Parts: sequence; structure tokens; C-alpha cells
Amino acid sequence: VIGQPAKSKRPKEHGENKIFNKKVKPRTSKMKERESADSSLKSQSILTQVMDKGRFQKLAATLSLPAGQSIELRCKGSNVTWNYPSYLDTFKDSRLSIKQLDRYGQLVLSNSTAADTGEYSCWLQLCNGNKCRKDETKTGSTYIFFTDKEELFVPTPSYFEIVYLNPDKPAVIPCRVTTPSAKVTLHREFPAEEIEIDGTDIIYDAKKGFVYQHPTSDHKGIVYCKAESQGAPQISIKYHLLYVEVPKGPPSATIAVSSSRARLGDSVRVICTVLGEPDVDVNFRWQYPGQEFERPVSIQSFWRLIKRGIGHTTRISKSVLLVEDLEARDAGNYVCIAQNLQGETTVATKVEL
Repeated sequence: VIGQPAKSKRPKEHGENKIFNKKVKPRTSKMKERESADSSLKSQSILTQVMDKGRFQKLAATLSLPAGQSIELRCKGSNVTWNYPSYLDTFKDSRLSIKQLDRYGQLVLSNSTAADTGEYSCWLQLCNGNKCRKDETKTGSTYIFFTDKEELFVPTPSYFEIVYLNPDKPAVIPCRVTTPSAKVTLHREFPAEEIEIDGTDIIYDAKKGFVYQHPTSDHKGIVYCKAESQGAPQISIKYHLLYVEVPKGPPSATIAVSSSRARLGDSVRVICTVLGEPDVDVNFRWQYPGQEFERPVSIQSFWRLIKRGIGHTTRISKSVLLVEDLEARDAGNYVCIAQNLQGETTVATKVEL
């Protein structure tokens, strides 16, 4: 079903979002006053779906539509922000059109596919000059399943994903479905077995996938999901579950030097190493004796994943500072500052002549 071809014109260029219509005096002021009073105590949903013949429908928490159908959503307000599945932005999909009109924001998605399944939400922005904030009392949200019997799982760009199991936060196996009524089970590849879902430690959410509430090293391994809905069962991509053994916190850093006692003209290499969580970035900064003299040095930073026992994975990050043709002013303290989102750690070593 193509939907509303008259409303699906060419893709909009950047900067074409706003359309300004002639303002007319609203005739529903009493209704607005009543809505304002109702929203003073609880959040007011401002999201509606445009139906045939100009009818509007308020949206429930979930909505199921057949893939291929077009949909138009409206969000009441003069300064509306939208949220939708991120891949539509990643690929700059021309099927998606967002406009801001005088009294509402409009989102149109044409020729929908199973991959469009996800949350669609909007909210009003309250702005004072250049500073804007979200109006928590005027929001709208719905999760749309674009059902497709040929694609029971929401398609992904890869055939294999890594999921990190952190002992202090839930882990999600993101095998989301396009049909909420589908029966979904979780399976381990080796040994080949179905994993029991007890509804406590492991739960299933059609909008997220399987959620390990309290991951442990026992959960590591390769798993996949299987879905059934009025036909042959379908298999998801595979997920490699890696257990994270490094605790959260500032980087755990060490520093080493190729030679703590060097001679003039030598080359000296100082290495700063951090062991940390696989998905946490580390940034390095250096302080060294020749810095104030603008002595040329070479600095290289890199990282890789290492396995420490079966199913245990750690990220090793390194920064290497190289001083060639050593001079007297290169002697002294070499300081490495390693930083992640949790904080920073400083380590130092000394080079003498």
C-alpha cells in the first residue's frame, strides 16, 4: 500500500523544514484552556496520527501497521522536536519528511519497511533567547511495529554483534521483532540449547529484546533468537556475549620507559598503558621536559581488545611518546594523564642522563 502519494514529494533539502502559513485566530480557545488545566497535574500527549478523510487519532503506547504503508504524525505546538529510529538519520532516508508549520510539527514516513520499527516521539521546546529546554508536560510517544511476515526480526546492518556483559548494569540482546505477537525464544549456539527465560533474571521485551538483569560470566558465549508467527520460524543474527571483568572507575594506568638512564643522542620511548572496559574510550595527555622548549616528539595512541580467559575481554589502550636524538634538556619527569568518563589518572617516570 503506497498511502498518500500526493503528500510525498521530492526529499527536502537542509533548511527547508519550516513553512510559515498565514496566522488565523484560533476558534478553540475554551478547549485549549481546558487542556491546559488538565495538563497542570500530568503530562499531556500532543501526538496524533492523521487518518483518512482528515480524521485524527490519538496514539496508544504501541501501534501495529503493515510494512509498506505510509504514516503521518502530527505534534501540536509551534516549536516541536522529534525523535525516531536513528538509522533514518544515518542514511539520510528520503522517505522521511519533517516540517514545522504554524501550529504543529509534521512527520511523514512513506513506503515503510520492517527496519522502521521503533519509537517515535515528540515534545515542545521552551526557548528563552538561545537557550531551550524540553517541556516535560507536553510530550507524545508511541512505539510502531511495521509488521512483515518475511522479516519477523527488525533488520540490522550486520550479521554479528558484540554485547558486553557488565556486572553492574543490565545487558540487552537486541533481537527486536516487527510483530508483537510473535513467539520469541533465546538459544545458545554451543552447547546447542534453548535458554530458559524465567521473567526475573532474564526477561523479554518486544521493544528491546532479551534483557539480562544481572549479567554474570556464566552468560558469556554466542547466542541467537528464534521467532515464530503463523509460518516457518526465523533466526536472528548472532550475538557474541563478552563478560567485562574490569570494574568501572578512572583508568587503571601504568607507565614504562625503554631506558631510565640514557646517553646523549639516544632514542627513548615512554609507554603509558591502560586496561579497561571494552567499550570505554581513553584519552591521553603528556607532559615532558622538552615541552617548554618545543622539542619535537612523536606521540601515537591506539587500542585493541584482548581475551583474558574464556569469555573475558579487556580493552588495552596505549600511548607511546618517542624522543629521538636525546639532548640534555630532555632529562627529567615524563607524565602521562589518562582520562575516561569516570575520571583521570596520572602516572610518571624519570629519564636521567
